[in-house]
Formats: sequence, structure tokens, C-alpha cells
Amino acid sequence: MSEVARFMPGGPGASTEDALPDLPHNIEAEAQLLGAILTNNDIYDRVAAILNETHFYHPVHARIFEVAAARIAVNALASPVTLKAFLQDEPGLQELGGASYLVRLAGSAISSYAARDYAQTVYDLAIRRKLIDVGRDIAAKAARVDVLSEPRDQIVAAEQELYKLAEAGKGSQGFQSFLRAVTDAVNVANAAYQREGGLAGISTGLVDLDRKLGGLHKSDLLILAGRPSMGKTSLATNIAFNIAKAYRRGTRPDGTEGAVDGGVVGFYSLEMSAEQLAARILSEASEVPSEQIRRGDMNEAEFRRFVEAAKSLEACPLYIDDTPALPISQLAARARRLKREHGLDVLFVDYLQLVRGTGRNENRVNEISEITQGLKAIAKELDIPVVALSQLSRQVENREDKRPQLSDLRESGSIEQDADVVMFVFREEYYKEREKPGDHELEKIANWQQEMERLHGRAEVVIGKQRHGPIGSVDLSFEGRFTRFGNLVQPWQQGSAGDVSF
Repeated sequence: MSEVARFMPGGPGASTEDALPDLPHNIEAEAQLLGAILTNNDIYDRVAAILNETHFYHPVHARIFEVAAARIAVNALASPVTLKAFLQDEPGLQELGGASYLVRLAGSAISSYAARDYAQTVYDLAIRRKLIDVGRDIAAKAARVDVLSEPRDQIVAAEQELYKLAEAGKGSQGFQSFLRAVTDAVNVANAAYQREGGLAGISTGLVDLDRKLGGLHKSDLLILAGRPSMGKTSLATNIAFNIAKAYRRGTRPDGTEGAVDGGVVGFYSLEMSAEQLAARILSEASEVPSEQIRRGDMNEAEFRRFVEAAKSLEACPLYIDDTPALPISQLAARARRLKREHGLDVLFVDYLQLVRGTGRNENRVNEISEITQGLKAIAKELDIPVVALSQLSRQVENREDKRPQLSDLRESGSIEQDADVVMFVFREEYYKEREKPGDHELEKIANWQQEMERLHGRAEVVIGKQRHGPIGSVDLSFEGRFTRFGNLVQPWQQGSAGDVSF
């Protein structure tokens, strides 16, 4: 019989199983890990990232760890002698032999190199116990028939609990050497150098936008904002379609398997249904106006193009979730599941203000802050770019110059702060169209028509913030009939390759 087992509750020789409920645990691992910490406080720093007092099965061990951690946190020594004063009146410790139990713990200490493995064992067993608790709680709620507790709500709550549990132990990796950071930076630059387009990130399919952004970069949160009817959803679907269409799997420069061109795309459509979004993409691909698709008003040639486009897009790795009012926790959970099952290279959210927070924030600004922080966390955790669409406030309409700016973002403080890139979609043609003079004002209407010709089919993406690059504007073409953005052919390119829009 081990020294530890001899001092468990129930007297000499009593086993752990006799004293405590039969749940997954390893008392010896807890005791020997505590002993290692009490003999070498530096070990605490190695295990603190994954372990706290709630992970210990035995309540006395949890209390010892809590007191030791509190002393180490203030640079005080935690040893059997120094802890004695804090724990000598603990009833549980008295049953184990009092202060002499602390000495025995120190005597059973493991080697420092094994501490991390022992800590992981204690943590894993704690998670198993928590899973049992969650399972019992789910069963109890399901058995209790309550008119206010719908089964669907219970499923959502259960899924949230399980994903919260799955993420609980994922601590940060802590400090890394500058050499490792430099190596990662060189690998990214090398990948960009070897890629034909010279992009470090995923190509949007829009040449001028790629040139300004360098593509969509991993772990970045990009905000695409605009007033209603500016075309932000159209631009997002265009980019998503371009990425999914270009998807090609192979071996990356670092030797891993994955997307070497394009990528697998996840699209949260909180405003439009999946069918409506698919119709937009098909309109772009088949060059059949979206309103004709909606009405079924197509001639034979158009319908043939429509069907052929649908067939060519069947294998496109574009996954759409149109669940309305999705909480940020569910959004994150579903993104993780998509990455695990099908892979995920880019995530789109249309749009940010329709995502729900946890419900703990009554203040809307705080809720938006929670959502943007959650989206940024998804980008970093899954190592993908996240593109979130956002509405702009009405104050844009009250200005002479309707070109949007950062202060126009709704609840702008948190959005502007958390985003790596903030872009605005702006079509001056939309506003100019509504300024048409009366038919009797011949000179004004002639000037108006001249301005409309200049602005027709043009759009602008204003980059108001870019953490890793320049700000400025990018001109794009816009075909309203097909809800399609493309590369704008400049006057000096007219005689060359022709229109290069997608």
C-alpha cells in the first residue's frame, strides 16, 4: 500500500474508493504532483497554464494547490513548512494526519521533467468528471417536462456546454523565442515569393484588391462595411465564390497537406436564405440577371447557361449556414465542426449586427464588442481569415460627401479596435441616381447624365484601416444585373487584353 493511500480519509489502510464517489480520478498523481510543486515552486509555472484547484478530485488536494498557488503568485515560498500555518486548521487535512501529510507529499514528489504529464493526467480526469456532470444535467433537464424549456433550446444549451468544455483547457502557448517567430515570418514571405501572384494570403480573385491587401491573411479579422444597397453582400459572395472556385488541394511549401490555391469557404448568411445566396452566385456565374432567376423568366439559352453553371458549381467547397440570430458561441462551435469535418480556409459572416452575444450584456455596444472579440478569437484559433460584414450608421446620408469613414461604423469603437482590416463598399452612382434634376432643367440634366455615364458600372472599396499595409481606395467594376464585382479595366488597358472582370 502506498504512503498516500495510507493517509486517505477513513483511517489507515482505507482506500480512496471507500471515501469518495466512484468517479474517474488518480489520487496518487495528484499527491505526487503537489509534492513536486512543494519541493520546487518553479514547477507550478509549467503546469499553471492547464491546471487550477478545481481540477483536483480530492478537496484537500484542491485546497493545498490553491494556497500554494496564492503564495507563489506573490513570490513567496510554498513548502510544507510555510503552508502549515495556512492549513493546520483544515478538518480534511487533520483526517489525513495534519501537517505531517504535507511532509509526506513532498517525500512522494516526482521528477520535475514528469510534472507536465502528471498535470495533464489530472486535467484529463477532471474533464471526464465534468463530462459526466454535463451528461447527468442533460438527462435531468430532458426528463423534466417544462413548458418553458423547449427540446431545441436544451440541445443548444447542451452543445454550448460541451464546446465550452472542449475549449476550456486550450491555454496559450506562452512565450516563444524570437528565432521561432522570425522563422514563421520567413516561411510566410517565402510562400508569397513562390506564389505567382506574390500574395501572402488567399486571393480574392480581384487583382487590384489583392494588390492592396496582399490577399486575405490567416488569423485576420476583416470588416466589410457599407450602407444598404451598396453591394456589400454581393462583394462578399463574389469573393467567397472566387476562393471556392479556385480551390486546389496539394502539398504546401511547409510540407503539410491543404489548399494550395483558393480554399474551403464557410458562409454564415444571417440575413438571406441559403437558396437566395445560391441564386446570387448562380446569377454571377451564368450571367443571367438575378431578378429573372427569381421569376423564372429565362429564355432557352439563358436557362441552359443557368443549368450548366449549377452543374459546374456542384463540387465547389462553399458551405452555407443560414440559421438566423446565431449566438457567437454557436457560430464558433459550428466553424470548428466545419473545419474538423471538411476543412475551412475562410469564414464569412453576413452580417455582424445580426449575430447574438451571450445575453449577459444589456449594453448593445458591449455586446458588439463581445461579438467582434469572438470573431477575432475564431480567426486566431482556426488560423483563418474571418470576413465580417457590418452596417453603417445613417450619419453618412447627412453629409455632402457620402464616402464612408471609420466613425460611421455602428458601435464603431469595438469594431474598429478589434479588426485588422476595415473596408467600405461605396457606389457613388447609387447616390447620384437619386439627385436627378427635373426634366425642365436642361443644363443640369445634361451635366447629371454626363456624371452618370462616368460613374456607371463603377464601385469603390475604401480601405479605412489596415494593420499590416496601406490604406486607400480600390476601383472595381459593378454589374448590378448579375450582382457582380470585377476588376476595372483602366483607360490605358482598353486596347490590350480587354475586360478582365470576373
